[in-house]
This record gives sequence, C-alpha cells and structure tokens, in this order.
Amino acid sequence: MSLLELESINAYYGESHIIRDLSMNVEEGEICTLLGRNGAGKTTTLRCIAGATPPAVRAGHIRFKGNDITGTATEDVSVQGISLVPEERRIFPNLTVAENLHLAEVVNNRSNTFGRSMSFGHTGMSTEEVYAQFPRLDERKSQRAGTLSGGEQQMLAIARALKQNTDLMLLDEPYEGLAPKIIEDVENAVKRISDEGTTILLVEQNAAAAIKLADRAYVIDQGGIVFDGTADELRDDTETRERYLGV
Repeated sequence: MSLLELESINAYYGESHIIRDLSMNVEEGEICTLLGRNGAGKTTTLRCIAGATPPAVRAGHIRFKGNDITGTATEDVSVQGISLVPEERRIFPNLTVAENLHLAEVVNNRSNTFGRSMSFGHTGMSTEEVYAQFPRLDERKSQRAGTLSGGEQQMLAIARALKQNTDLMLLDEPYEGLAPKIIEDVENAVKRISDEGTTILLVEQNAAAAIKLADRAYVIDQGGIVFDGTADELRDDTETRERYLGV
C-alpha cells in the first residue's frame, strides 16, 4: 500500500474540467516530483490532495495511509499528517522568524487540544529540531520574516510546515524566483527533511533541479499523467522532456 494514492481523479473549477482521470502513487520515504508546463494541473493536483477548495473533486478517490480522504476539509487533512507549502509561502512578514514558528506551533497544539489529531500519533518538530534542520533560521530568529532573502523565506515556510503533524509534505514551486545558489540551499534542506523520514511530493517548474532531487517522477499534461517512472528514466527520456517540459 502506497502512502498516498490518487485513483482516477477528476477535478473542476466551476464547469472547467482541469484534472482528468489522474492516477498516481507516492511511496513512503521517497521524494516524488510532479512536473509539467504552466497550466498543466500541477498545483490543482496538490490542492485536491490538501482538501483545498476550489477545485471540486467530482470523481475518483484520494487515499492517505489507506484512508479515503476525498473531499475532506483542509484542516482535517492537515491533522492526519499532510502539510502543503504553497508557492506564495504565506509567511507573516511583520513577525519575526521565531514568532512565525511559534504561531505554527500554537495552531498545531490547538488541533491536538480539540482531539482531531491525537488518534493519528503525529507530533510536529520542536523549535530546537527545526533550528537544527535550518541553522540559518536560528541565526535570524529575531529578524522580521519580510526582510529575509527569498531562499530564507522558503526555508521558513517549510519549517512552519514541519511544526505541524507532517508525514507527507506537498511543496509547490519551492524554487520559484530563487538564484541558483539559493536553490542549492533549499535542495539541501529538502534532502535533510527527506533523510529524517518525511515523504515529499514536489511540484516544480525547474524540471532539471526537480529531477536531480527526486527518486520518482510524474509528468502531467492537460490534467492527465503522461509519464510515470524513476527520475533517472525521465532524465534519459529526451522525447518526453522536450515534448512536455521544453527541456
């Protein structure tokens, strides 16, 4: 049984059919990447998994650890162990790094207090564990988040997700707008998180960087999967990369 299973998902924005009979699996412990051109349906797929609306899933099933979570509200998906780090990051720019992390901890503890996540046995990382993963954030913990570099803001967004009950992290375009050297820093952070046991589904426009990092890859086009294989197989499949990714 895969950690995450999507079976024949069909999703809509209003009457616009965006995701078409999409099926894919993410195995526990791996870094899996979902690639495609702009508008192919990558972010919509992540939103379906995370329970965000819109879109609306009108057919198919999403299973996490064998449990059907299709149509489950975002907050209930989160406490089961799925965290979404959106492209826009959504940090609080006027709060310090430490305050951003504390707020994520408060939200996570509130979920536990209401008893939604206790049965799943997850615990978010402590602040000390987060700083061990991201030493740069420790150095800047008293700095306002809005004054951080783009890469540091991305690390903070990922760190906040780790403060929650995270078994599967959904990363949406984490390299967007970052310089090559900063991309390398974020890559290293993602690798460390993966090595600690968090499964990662990575959506990324930078196909070369994503393929380098991932164990397995899917390519999506017009809302459907057109490639499913290892990252090495996609790296060697020039025809698929040129046709669907432009690289």
